[in-house]
Amino acid sequence: MDYSKERIREKTRQKMGCGHLFYSTLVTFSVALITYNIIISANAPLKQDFPNPSSSSISVDPVIEMPLERSRRHGAAANKRLFHTAMTASDSVYNTWQCRVMYYWFKKFQNGPNSEMGGFTRILHSGKPDKYMDEIPTFIAQPLPAGMDQGYIVLNRPWAFVQWLEKADIKEEYILMAEPDHIIVKPIPNLSKDGLGAAFPFFYIEPKKYESVLRKYFPKDMGPITNIDPIGNSPVVVGRDSLKKIAPVWMNVSLAMKKDPETDKAFGWVLEMYAYAVASALNGVGNILYKDFMIQPPWDTEVSNKFIIHYTYGCDYDMKGHLTYGKIGEWRFDKRSYDSVPPPRNLPLPPPGVPESVVTLVKMVNEATANIPNWGS
Repeated sequence: MDYSKERIREKTRQKMGCGHLFYSTLVTFSVALITYNIIISANAPLKQDFPNPSSSSISVDPVIEMPLERSRRHGAAANKRLFHTAMTASDSVYNTWQCRVMYYWFKKFQNGPNSEMGGFTRILHSGKPDKYMDEIPTFIAQPLPAGMDQGYIVLNRPWAFVQWLEKADIKEEYILMAEPDHIIVKPIPNLSKDGLGAAFPFFYIEPKKYESVLRKYFPKDMGPITNIDPIGNSPVVVGRDSLKKIAPVWMNVSLAMKKDPETDKAFGWVLEMYAYAVASALNGVGNILYKDFMIQPPWDTEVSNKFIIHYTYGCDYDMKGHLTYGKIGEWRFDKRSYDSVPPPRNLPLPPPGVPESVVTLVKMVNEATANIPNWGS
């Protein structure tokens, strides 16, 4: 059966307007719509250069559910290619404190030199407001129907983006997809160009290694497996219109991958990342692989000219400053230590000898928690 991209987008629009029962049925049915060899007729070639940050940009914000005065029009904004920063999150304590820290640093650098950072939205996929709606610009998305994520809560991310892109009035022509455990360390320019997205290359996303699995979703007539970039959905700067095409395919591919035991076993916790990479390739959206987009302590030791710290890994050291990864250190910072309660203010700094990246991370968390009102409440 042959379904065009327009048909897929139409099905997604139907989901947006229906009641919960009908929406649940359509989400399930959407998995059956994935006939990938007809999604696009041609693919953009992979481009793997590492450009210098661009400083060109576009207009502004009105952010969802926030006062109008939050919108800013800078004198030079008309010459810029502004991007809207969007991050998905649950309403868990664990996700929420990270979102608050992330947004604190977004605001610090939003109007800095060379910044092309426009508006900001937390896409909250709990289906209901929380008490931080006035602190963080927020869009409420509905979660997947009960049981559909099979315990893999990340599957709510693409579905949340589909809803946001359909319903929100996004003024910027570009989107930066970010995550709660990102800390922005300096103003970010729009790194995308020439119709290509800009994405961080992950060493553990290996399309060539898993070609036999990925061909279930990216048939040979779509081109070489190298058309699938070694990326996840975040951090990625991509055109808004391109993302509107990618998002429903990303959702469908994610659900299909999770339902297939072979794929689920092969990709595990990075399944949704592979799904985004496949969806981007299916829509002919190539990506500049920008290795300086972010660092991941403790493995990356210097902040240098990077834009984001991604604190996904635990940082464990002895008091001599030696890494003890895999063993709880005498000094440690691990976001998982704060899954049910936010980190306290004024965390102890690492001992001498610990790399700059880890020291910077803890100092930035401490600055945020010291200045965010009602921290810990």
